Amino acid sequence: MELPDHSVYYRALQSRDARFDGLIYVGVKSTGIYCRPICPARTPKIENCRFYGSAAAAQDAGFRPCLRCRPESAPDLASWRGTSNTVSRALALIAEGALDGAKASVEKLAARLGVGERQLRRLFLQHLGASPVSVAQTRRVLFAKQLIHETQLPMTEVALAAGFGSLRRFNETFHKLYHRPPSALRRKTSNSRAGNNAGVTLRIRYRSPYDWDSILSFLQARTIPGVEVVENGRYLRTVDIDGHTGSVEVAHQPDRQSLGVTIRFPNVKSLPTIVARVRRLFDVGADIETIDAHLSSDPLLAPLVAQRPGLRAPGGWNGFEIAVRAVLGQQISVAAARRLAGQLVALHGKELPMEQRIYPGLIYVFPTPQRLASAKSLGLAMPAARQSSLKAMAEATVANPNLFRPLGSIEETVERLRMIRGVGDWTAHYIALRAIRETDAFPASDIGLLRGAGTIVGEKPTSAYLLVRARSWRPWRAYAAQHLWAADPASLSKRSASFETRATLHKF
Repeated sequence: MELPDHSVYYRALQSRDARFDGLIYVGVKSTGIYCRPICPARTPKIENCRFYGSAAAAQDAGFRPCLRCRPESAPDLASWRGTSNTVSRALALIAEGALDGAKASVEKLAARLGVGERQLRRLFLQHLGASPVSVAQTRRVLFAKQLIHETQLPMTEVALAAGFGSLRRFNETFHKLYHRPPSALRRKTSNSRAGNNAGVTLRIRYRSPYDWDSILSFLQARTIPGVEVVENGRYLRTVDIDGHTGSVEVAHQPDRQSLGVTIRFPNVKSLPTIVARVRRLFDVGADIETIDAHLSSDPLLAPLVAQRPGLRAPGGWNGFEIAVRAVLGQQISVAAARRLAGQLVALHGKELPMEQRIYPGLIYVFPTPQRLASAKSLGLAMPAARQSSLKAMAEATVANPNLFRPLGSIEETVERLRMIRGVGDWTAHYIALRAIRETDAFPASDIGLLRGAGTIVGEKPTSAYLLVRARSWRPWRAYAAQHLWAADPASLSKRSASFETRATLHKF
């Protein structure tokens, strides 16, 4: 689907306007190449330009990716385009490989989203200008191209990591697009790789501004001993995917508007999943200018947004871990909750092999729901009711592997979570916000939100007032919540105040 209003986009291309990076792509008829609007190449004539809303749409139209501006390194903002939550949720699943493999299909993807296959195709064409299969194919090509440019992984591993079914298919695709073998695209300056300990280092672009200090402080206050470390401006944690273990390290590269991610993991097929989780945890896909502009239209939020431009809504590594954190933190301080989490990990987590312990503080991976569901006793010094809630959460996760997937509306998500023993409205919204990445999740009765709002209105408002006021903040109430939490006097005076601690508002 070609975008209208070419004159506006052409001016953005002429000026190489970074505000459009990740939002539009330009196909050049005279060269057969599609570029980002910031491409350093000479600006083509307007009659030779065709503008598209996604890389997949440009590739579907017969254009191949530019080797100079590298569309694979553009900020991935496709999930923010349009108003379809279904498309956003589908893109999140595709990013984790939902359409990779011989058994994957659009029909199965649509079923996971609770819509018909035909409707899903229609929504993709409406919002992205390409089918789900085309989007998945473009994602594979661009991720493979990024691995070729930025790493020294062997081509066989690049093909596996990007989700190609075979090396032959991988080679055929690149010959068709670039008229040359994949190895010809490799730069001599790519990062070296000397075994798993060296890791694979990639850059993940974001749309500026990005409040790195806030998100790192948020994560540091909640690090689980043995599993996570925040030190020297870096975030490190252990990783467990499909029985394989490893670690990931994330650092900020503000000069490149990127996060530098080093992945040490034995199974290259898991690279897309790990990258997708890093993106989710650090909320790099947010079209922050659009969000901030929308929230700033409310006089209550405008001064908060101006004070913290680029404030993100941190996600979680996986849904089960976030849910356990929420239950552990009920009615105790964040420091006590961290100690309990450390005890839980030491008792039930799997130890990293010695050769994978590249950092002294990374010892365990977080317990699986199967491990906690089958444990006769958790062995924690905490009330029986909360231990029962932990067991119920683990059992529900084992019974429903899609429990923390983005399925249905926010209301349906909250209702699904509330069916678990020990989960009330606050906890359900909290899990939806951090684990499921529901941008409209909003725990209105949270005392921190009420205190934060009170700093602006001059008195402590009621949750009913906040819910009414928050109607105009949709569909980005989660970001409004983040600003209100940041404005909470208690959090300003004591940075260790946490979302988990505030769960004391509810009796589960």
